[in-house]
Order: sequence, then structure tokens, then C-alpha cells
Amino acid sequence: MTANSRCSAAEPPGLETQRREIESLLRECELRAGESWYVVDRRWFDQWKEFVETGDQNSTSFPGQIDNAELFEDLDSYHLKDRLVEDEDFVLVPAEAWHKLLAWYGIADDQPPLERKVVDLPSTLKVEVYPIEIFLCLHSNMENVITAKFSRTDSIHSIQRAMCQAFSVPPGSECRLWMKSSDSSCERLRNVHMSVLDACLSSGMTVIMETRNADGTWPSSRPQIMRNSVEEQDSYRGQPGVCGLTNLGNTCFMNSALQCLSNTPPLTEYFLQNSYVDELNFTNPLGMKGEIAEAYADVIKQMWSGRHYSVVPRVFKTKVGHFASQFLGYQQHDSQELLSFLLDGLHEDLNRVKNKEYIELRDADGRQDQEVAEEAWRNHLRRNDSVIVDTFHGLFKSTLVCPECHKVSVTFDPFCYLSVPLPVSKERVMEVFFVSLDPYAKPVQHRVVVPKAGKVSDLCSALSEMTSVPPTQMVVADVFNHRFYKIYNMGESLSAILDRDDIFVYELSVLEEQPEEQVLLALYLRERSHYRDYGSGGGSYGTSLFGHPLLLNVPRSSCSQEALYNLFLQRLARYVRLPDPSEELEEEEEDDEEELYKTQTNGISDDDEQEEVEPAGPSQTDYSCGDATPNRKSDGNTTTEPQAEENHTQPLPDHGDHGENSNGSLRQTEPSCSGDANSADDIDPSEQSGGPAEADGSSEPPAEQPHKPTEEENEEDKQEEACSPSPPANEHPAKRRACHVRRKRLFSIQAVNSNGTTERGMGEGGSAVSFSSQPYVAIDWEPDMKKRFYNENEAEKYVKDPSMEVPQQHMTVQLQQCIELFTTVETLEEENPWYCPVCKKHQLATKKLDLWSLPEVLIIHLKRFSYTKFTREKLDSIVEFPLRDLDFSGFLLRKTLSSEEPPSRYDLIAVSNHYGGLRDGHYTTYAKNKDNGQWYYFDDSKVTYATEDQIVTSAAYVLFYQRQDKIRKPTLPAPNTGPASSTQTSNDTASCKDDEDDAGPSAAASASSITMETE
Repeated sequence: MTANSRCSAAEPPGLETQRREIESLLRECELRAGESWYVVDRRWFDQWKEFVETGDQNSTSFPGQIDNAELFEDLDSYHLKDRLVEDEDFVLVPAEAWHKLLAWYGIADDQPPLERKVVDLPSTLKVEVYPIEIFLCLHSNMENVITAKFSRTDSIHSIQRAMCQAFSVPPGSECRLWMKSSDSSCERLRNVHMSVLDACLSSGMTVIMETRNADGTWPSSRPQIMRNSVEEQDSYRGQPGVCGLTNLGNTCFMNSALQCLSNTPPLTEYFLQNSYVDELNFTNPLGMKGEIAEAYADVIKQMWSGRHYSVVPRVFKTKVGHFASQFLGYQQHDSQELLSFLLDGLHEDLNRVKNKEYIELRDADGRQDQEVAEEAWRNHLRRNDSVIVDTFHGLFKSTLVCPECHKVSVTFDPFCYLSVPLPVSKERVMEVFFVSLDPYAKPVQHRVVVPKAGKVSDLCSALSEMTSVPPTQMVVADVFNHRFYKIYNMGESLSAILDRDDIFVYELSVLEEQPEEQVLLALYLRERSHYRDYGSGGGSYGTSLFGHPLLLNVPRSSCSQEALYNLFLQRLARYVRLPDPSEELEEEEEDDEEELYKTQTNGISDDDEQEEVEPAGPSQTDYSCGDATPNRKSDGNTTTEPQAEENHTQPLPDHGDHGENSNGSLRQTEPSCSGDANSADDIDPSEQSGGPAEADGSSEPPAEQPHKPTEEENEEDKQEEACSPSPPANEHPAKRRACHVRRKRLFSIQAVNSNGTTERGMGEGGSAVSFSSQPYVAIDWEPDMKKRFYNENEAEKYVKDPSMEVPQQHMTVQLQQCIELFTTVETLEEENPWYCPVCKKHQLATKKLDLWSLPEVLIIHLKRFSYTKFTREKLDSIVEFPLRDLDFSGFLLRKTLSSEEPPSRYDLIAVSNHYGGLRDGHYTTYAKNKDNGQWYYFDDSKVTYATEDQIVTSAAYVLFYQRQDKIRKPTLPAPNTGPASSTQTSNDTASCKDDEDDAGPSAAASASSITMETE
């Protein structure tokens, strides 16, 4: 007879038998978690005891039917009174004793049996007399609230089941529950297998149920969706899966990885069919408590609802950053690194193994490969069993051989993806600017091929073959922001020079002086501001660098201001115009007492005013740059006739941001002068390739050198006063005129540090200046002089060598070559030795990997990014990979497969692309829709049709292949991607603006491309 029976009492046994049986059950029964006990009114139970103790069946103490009426607040709700006390108001009897009493005496009409569960509370077992009473409602109708009671041992799933039944939720609906403990806070009840007690539910709380919307979103947290208009929020119907992902700020790497996984059919169907719900693992210490899997499921369901142009994956991004701190913030990352984290996170969140056992791995020890491989796979599944393992995991054989004792260690290890190396070229192509000694020759841009592991001397040798200038007469420098970032020694490695660096090679003059009597002089150009900078107290001029610096060999004996001024004029002759006599006369006539006074009161250095108006000597007025190097052979790409250069001369690229513009101009960071010509009057050629620049630390980056912007203040003023003191007021005017007999100079010369800031004054005009510790000087221009005599347009021009016109050939390799490299024998690196169990020490063993078994979906990661102790580079080789019939039978270790083994042919389903360099770039995706078989190009929130001939590019980074026996035929016809479709509305295309620049190839530029969505 059940506890809920309402039948009349059966014929009871004798009173003594009743007493003995019930007392025995009360005495012997122990509390066990989950068992049922029953609440019985104390007065009825005491009367029953009295009745059976009399031994008289006709006793007036007969208790009658079990009556718990005194325990209820009212007989309508049968709600138990509060604060009832055991053994005073009621007694607890075990289920077996209750069933006997119920069979013998029955229960009062309509009274429910008071069944209560034994709960395992912390440190004690207890009968739960008062179960928790909670309020239940739907998110869509918060006004309709019902009350229900649940034991603390009940699961959350039992609450969900009761709510689905109470609110008539359609079967198959995806639901989730929220626990509301106050007016403002709600908490997800994620683990439906958790008990009410563990979920911390208590009486008076409210449980809210919500069901997923048709567009894949949840009513409680409807995310931002990219819509073309408000009206389209509910009307848009597109091809499921053809949906963009909004870039939240450098999150294209995440979007690319998500699009690849979204278009992996077995994984997406697993989530769309809600198979993941029952496999969520909330207790795995290696997992993320199911949160990553749920966040990923939300994104997939929204993308495959067919109701969104683009989804904003903000919640998913937050979850990823929470569990993997390297992805916090909005820095650019690697799509393959995120993919690796995501696959591992999904695996642990969906691992069907709840308690992982410890398994000791065994070496092969001479056993057959088949036996060892099967054992390894069984052991792997004992700890790892999920949809990720089913879909992506394969097995490879690892063979290690000790170089000393020749011990062979064979193990079989699972893999989730293959990271295959690319064949690396031993050469690299560098683009440099060559600056000739000929003052009138423009810089020439060359493309040279050098050894990848070569030195700066190799670069000079390669350039020497193109220019016929000996390498010993060259010096190589990195120019950045109008100054020298670094001046390289001949013995330095070329790996220190990045492709994005602006490299200039200067031709040096050959001097007769001994090397110790020469100095490699770095020349900067500065422009003075109109006013002095009095903020620092010294009243010096503010200066700013401009134009392109120079490197030239100078004899120490010719370091006077006069000699340097003439040398600099000679070197800048192509774009610095000398004043003609009429201009000089005008300057002299204007230089009266009133003008001088005005100049002084405006704080302009009269050092320049006095020194620059001296009579023009022969070397100044009759000077011709062409005479300086009469026998110098001109470069074949340059000419001194402007008309002849007009067709192949371009302005120097602007590299102010250390990058190259597309217009071919070279502003701000590269010198536009031409080499190191010498004055025919006082400088004799002698060879100099290094100079003290390196010894003085000039090759150090500017960031490591102290900036001293205020040291020039007092020094400059002292120099100005020493060179050109203002005449006393009572001095004879004729005497004052004598100070102004020299021709006005175009610029003044200052010694500076490597950053271009003034270190000290130069001393009086004509005196020699020591460069023993400072090989940098700057020529300072006043703004009006620079405007009149400095031709900025001419200074920026350069010439392209024919080598620049030859299209750069990308190295092309076959995917099969990369896989062969993956299975090639290699020696372990010193940072990763292997411990030999025979030698009892770490050894640099040889290692060989062989493919043993392949998964349903094979991910191949092309290792384009190369990081070593000395170099960092991205390989832009084109990897030719097949779109169909990638055959791995030649790479599998087992050459003969049984009929039960799956085939080893694969078709491509997705590609993650990376465009750009090491520090920056953009990720996109090509993917094939599983429903209609059409290829699409996903560029963040924008989606366009793609054709198969667009997919193989040098940007391909991660390839997704699916085994042919698992590929299902498309269930929908392929969309019309012809030109006509761009003018009609279909279910998977939307007319939108397409004026955005594609970071990828011409996927969106083809005639058949239709933009799916734009922000």
C-alpha cells in the first residue's frame, strides 16, 4: 500500500504484535540521506501507544484514523504550522512504520501524508520537516507567480521540470533558471544537477525561468545586434551561419577563430541540437564551470538563427578574458592561440569524465605499434571524452633516440591540431636608400638580396655590386623621425634590422688623413622658432628637427666653423640655394643701427647677423658643387638635369611614423642629401668606413640616451655674446659697421647629442671644434632663411633603381612539403632536453613525429611567425593547399588500413587569414556554409560571397579540413552569386554600403561579391 493511499484500514494484527513491530522499527531504523520519514501528530501517536499497551481491542482509547489536523494552519492549504517541535507537537516515523500504521488505521479524509526527506546537512543528517517554499514565475510574465515546495536534496532540474509542467512550456524549448534573492540581484542556476541545498535556495526566494528566443538570444540579456534599421529587427531572414561578428577593438583575431569553428559542421550541430546541455561539466577543476561552453553556445545560436546581419560577441569576449588573462583588454592577439585556448576550454567544460583517474604512461618497450597506440588512445579516453575529442583529436607517434646510449623511446600522444613549419628561405630581400657622394644625385632606392643570417657588411657588398662603390666607403644607418636611430657597425647582424626600418647607406669620401685624424660626422637639420624659450630660465631658442640627416667623413683639422659651413653648403647644394649678390647687398643696406637694435630686442642671435654678412670669399661666391667631385662617377639612375629626371624621380616617402607611405615620398626620417662630398679647397680624400660614432655610443637608440633640451640655454647665449657683442652706445658708427663686413650666413652650426638637442656652444667662429666625444652637429635655420633658400620639395625627391621595378616573387611551397617537414627528424633544443632513463640525465635527443590516426576535422596551423633568440619574422610564403582531396595516406605511419578504418582524404571547410606584419595586422576568414555549400568571406561584421580561386593566398594561417566520409551534402541550393543577384533581395544578402577598405584580398572587390553587412 502506498503512502498516498486513502483506502480504509485493513484488518490489523494483534495489539502486542503492533506494539512490538513499530517499536522495533523506531529503535532500529537509522537516518539515511534521501530516505523518507513521515510526520505524525503527537497526540494521535500517544493515544495509539496507550491503546496497544492495554491489550484490549475494545478499549475506549482506540485512536481511530491517523489525524494530523492539529499540525496544519488550515485544512484548505494543508500548510504546516510554523515552529512545531519534535516530540512535543509531532513524532517522526520511518517509512516502513508509516506504511504499517497507514494499513492498519488509515488516514483522515483528504489529509495528505506528511512525507519528509532525510537531508545531509554539513556534519549532520536530519529529517527535513520544513522543506523550502519558493515562488516560481516566467520571465515573460512576472505577474503570474505560483508557490511550490522542494526538498533541499531535490535537484534544480526537478524545479525546472515542475515549472515546465506548471507553465505549459512547449517540449524541446531551451530553458534556463535564475535565482532572485532580492529586488536587485539575480544569479544564474547554471548546474541543473546541483541540489537545492548546494544552490543556496531558501524559502521566500523566487526562481525565474526564461526560454531562448527564436533569434538565439535570451530575453534577460538581449545583446547588441547590428541592424540596418529598427524595422528590420524582427523582419530580417538570412542564411543561417552567414552572420558577421562586430570588432570590439582589435578583436578580429577572435572573430576569425569563431567563424572557423562556427563553420565546422559537427561542432555547430552539436550546439544547435542542445546536446551540450546534458554534458556541461561544472565540477571539472581544469574547466571553466561550463561558462565558456555556454557563452560559445549563445554566439553560435545567434549566428545560426538567420535573424542577424552581425552579432556583438561582448559577453563571450568577457568570459574569455576572465578565464584567460592574456586575452584581457583590447590588444591584438594570435587567432591560433585563441583557438587553442577555446578548444581546450570547450573540451574541459564538456568533458564527460567527471572524475579523472591517475594513469601511469608506459613506454613501448619493444611492443608492436598497434598495441601501444590502442593502449594510448584508451588511456586518453579514460580522462578525456568530449565532443572536442570526438571531432578534433588524432594520434601521432613520437620517437626519441638518445645520442649517447641510443635508447629508443616510443610514445603515442594525442593532438588537437597540427602546427607545421614552413620551408624557410636562407635569403631575404631588403629595401635601402643609397646616398651618393655626388651632391646633385638624389638618393636611390634599391632592392637587394642578402643572406638572412648575414651581417651589415653583406648588405654593403650586395649594394656595392649595384653601385660600384666599395663597401669600405659605405656606412649603414637606421633613420627615424629626422634623426639617426642607430648607426650600424659592419660586423652587426642583419637580423637586428626589421623590414619596416628605414635603412640608408651613405657613401663616404676617402681621406688622406690617418683614421684617428678623421671623424664620422652626423649632421641634423633644425629650424629655430621665432621666439626664445624663456620657460627654462636660459632664454635659448626652441628648435625642431626637419628634413633628412647626413653622414660624412671630416678631417679633425677641418672642424672649424668656417670649414664646416663651406662643407655643409657643398653637401646641400642640390636643395640649398646660395644668395645672389643683389640679395646680399639688400641685406647689407638694411643692416643699420635701428635694425640691429630691433634684432637684439627681439632676442635673435646677432652671432648669425654678424658672421653671416662677411664679404663673400672665393670658396663662397665662386663655389660650384659640380667642381667638388669632378671625377666622381654618377650613379646610372641619377642625372644632374632636372628635365631628364622628371619621369623617374619621386619625392622621398614620409616615414615620420616609421612606416612607408604608398605615394613613394620619404619625408622626415630619411636624409635626402647625397653622400659626402668634400671642399676642393681644404679637404683631401682618405678612406673612412667607421669613425668614432660607434665608439661614442652613437649606435644606441635615442630612447637610451638622455634628452637634455635645456643645456643649450646659457651656452648658446654665451656663444652669441662672445661672437657678436653689441657695440656700446657711444661707439663710433663707422666702428660698428666694421662688425658687419662679413656676408650673412644661411644657418648657424651647433654641436648636439644623438637626439638632436644642443649639448654645448661651438666657440668663436673659425676656431676648431673637438668631436672626441660628440660626433653630432646640427645646422640651425631661421624660419625666414629656410623659407627663402631651402627647397623642401627638392630635398624630398628620390630615384627608384630598376631593381625596385622587378615584382617581388613570393616563395611558393606545397602544403605537403610543410607536412613532410613536420615529420622530419630534428634534434631537441637546449631549452627543451629529454631525460634519458638509461643515462639518467637530460639529453639533446633526436625526435621524429609520425601521424598515426587522424580526426574527423583536421586543423593545420601554418607556423608563419618565427621567433628565435635573435630574430622575429613573419613568413609570407604562398602555401599551395588543395580545396579538395587532400590525401594523407602517404603521411600515415600505417600504410595499409583495414576496411574498418576511415579514409584519409579531406576537403577544406575554412581558412583563418592574417594580413600584415609581426606587431600589427588583420584577421579574416574564408568559410564554407554547411547548408548551401557556398564559400563566404568574413571580415568582422562584413560578409561577402567568395569564389574558390580567392581562397589560396599568402595570408592563409590556419586551415580547417573535414574528412570526406563525414561531409554531408548541402541541404539547400547554392545562392545565385552572379551580377544579377546584387540587385535583388534574397534571404541571405542585404544591400549596404561597401565603401570600406578591405584589409584582405579582392574578395569583396569581385563582380559577384555582395556585401552582407556593414557597421
